Amino acid sequence: MTYEVSFHQKPTYLHAVVTGRNSKENVIRYLEDVLRECSSHGYHRVLIEERLEGPRLGTLDIYTIVSRAAGQASGLLRAVAYVDVNSEGSLMRFAETVALNRALPVAVFSSVADAEGWLLAADPRIP
Repeated sequence: MTYEVSFHQKPTYLHAVVTGRNSKENVIRYLEDVLRECSSHGYHRVLIEERLEGPRLGTLDIYTIVSRAAGQASGLLRAVAYVDVNSEGSLMRFAETVALNRALPVAVFSSVADAEGWLLAADPRIP
């Protein structure tokens, strides 16, 4: 395994910080880790702070990963705030669109503070 995930439990959401090498396999695995942690502790909102190093993934890999994760998170997650500190170009907006089109409520942010603000302001009655 060439990544690590640390979890920080907040009162209304889970904050996951991911470090290591950027690869399709690592992203798939850490997303599974995040879902498992959310399920285990009853969280329906999560902030994912991705700090993976290396070349960015391509459009097809992003599409495949997000489609898969959306299916796995169906019925579990009500809000996902995503910060990729090494993001380049518009690929994260593409990932956000793919997730939203699959009914996974994801919002991409450039800072953890903005992501936290969105999670804290999100209507808790949102199903």
